Amino acid sequence: MATRNTGIDKVMIRDLAEILNETDLTDIEIEQGDLRIRVSRQITMQAAPQAVYAQAPAAVAAPAATAAAPAEAAKPAGDPSKNAVPSPMVGTAYLSPAPGARAFIEVGTKVKEGQTLMIIEAMKTMNQIASPRSGTVTAILIEDSQPVEYGELLVVIE
Repeated sequence: MATRNTGIDKVMIRDLAEILNETDLTDIEIEQGDLRIRVSRQITMQAAPQAVYAQAPAAVAAPAATAAAPAEAAKPAGDPSKNAVPSPMVGTAYLSPAPGARAFIEVGTKVKEGQTLMIIEAMKTMNQIASPRSGTVTAILIEDSQPVEYGELLVVIE
C-alpha cells in the first residue's frame, strides 16, 4: 500500500530560510513535483527615511573641509556613465538591508555579477538591485534613502 506524505518538510523550510539570511534575499521558491514551497521575509525600512531626512540638511550644510573628502571619494574619475549601473525603476534607494545595518557595498568593494548592490523600494516592495558585472565599486553616486528616477546612475563598477 502506497502512502502519500502530506506533511510539511520543516527541515527544507528552515534550510530555505537560512539561505535567505545568508544571501540577503527577500524570498526564495522551490518546486519539486507537486510540492511548491516559497519562503519570504519582509524588510521594513519605514524609520530610515524619517531619520535621514532630518539629517540631510545638516549634511548639506556641513563645512567644506569635512564634506569634501567623502564627496571626492564618491566621485569617479572620467565619464561615470561608461561603467555606471542605472536605476531600473523609480523609488527610494537604500544602501543597507535595514536601518543601522552595514551597507551592501562601499567604494573599493569587489563585487561579483548578481551580487546585491542596494535595495530600491517601489510601491512598498523592496527590490534588490544586482550587479550586472563583476568588478570594483569606484563610486556610489547616490545617498542612502535618496529618491531615484528610472535610468539615474547609481553606482560605478570598474
